[in-house]
Amino acid sequence: MNEDSIVRRLRRRNRLIGDDCAIIASRANEDLLFTADFSIEEVHFRRDGPPENVGHRALARSLSDIAAMGGTPRFCLVSLALAGWAGDKWIAAFYRGLLKLANKHKTALAGGDLSHANQVICDVMVCGSVAKGQALRRDGARPGDIIYVSGPLGGWRHKPLAEPRLEFGRRLLGNATACMDISDGLSRDLRRLCLASNVSAALDAIPIVKGASVEEALHDGEDYELLFTAPPGVRVGGIAIGIVKKGRPGRITYENRPLPQLGYDHFSNRR
Repeated sequence: MNEDSIVRRLRRRNRLIGDDCAIIASRANEDLLFTADFSIEEVHFRRDGPPENVGHRALARSLSDIAAMGGTPRFCLVSLALAGWAGDKWIAAFYRGLLKLANKHKTALAGGDLSHANQVICDVMVCGSVAKGQALRRDGARPGDIIYVSGPLGGWRHKPLAEPRLEFGRRLLGNATACMDISDGLSRDLRRLCLASNVSAALDAIPIVKGASVEEALHDGEDYELLFTAPPGVRVGGIAIGIVKKGRPGRITYENRPLPQLGYDHFSNRR
C-alpha cells in the first residue's frame, strides 16, 4: 500500500478528496468552527492497542471541541505519518474506526496528508458550524451560576472510547452561560473556564464512572464530557457539581478545601 492507493481508497468514500484543497461553501447566517488535535504514539495511544480505537479517538477529540461550542461538525482533514511497524491491516483498521465515528456524526472526510515517521502521528482538523453569534464560550460564567458536567468522570483509564457530546452541546445553545470540554482533567479545565470568566468555583459533589477513584475523576484527562454553567432555574440537563462564586479568578474549592490544579499538561509530562 502506498500514498496514492490510500488516497484512491478514501476518495471512493468521499469525492471532496483529491484536489490540493477541499472547497467548502459557507453560509452568511453561520459561524464556521475550526479545531485540530494531535494523536501521537506513546503519548495518546500505544501500538499494541486496537487500531480501530486509535482512529475513533483521534477524531473524537476534535469532535468534542465542536460539541463544546454547541456546533455541528461538517468535515474533517486527517494527516497521518506512519511508522514502519504500521502495516496495511493497521492502516485499514485505523480508518475503519475513524470513518465509523465520522459517519455517525455526518462528518465528511475531505482530505489530509500522508507521510512517514519514526512513530505514528495523526493530526485531525475538524470544521463545524453554529448559528452566527451563538457559539458557546468559556468566558460567560457569572457568580451564582450552577456548574454542571454532561456525565460521570473518571479519565482515560476508565473510558476506552471517547464519545463526543455533540447533541448535548447543541441543546445548551441559548441556555448555558459558559462551556468547554474536559480533556485535561476537571481540576485543570475548570480553572481555565474560571480564569476566562474572571470567577472562582466551589465544588461539592463529583459524579464518578464505575471503578474510578475520586482523584481520577478530578484530575485524569480525556473524559471528553462537557463542563458548563447556567443560571439557577434554567433546565439544561447534566449533573450539577457546584457553583460559580466571586473571588480570586481560577480559585477552586472541593468540599470546602482548596483543590490543587493537577490534571494533564503535555509540557510538564515530557520525558
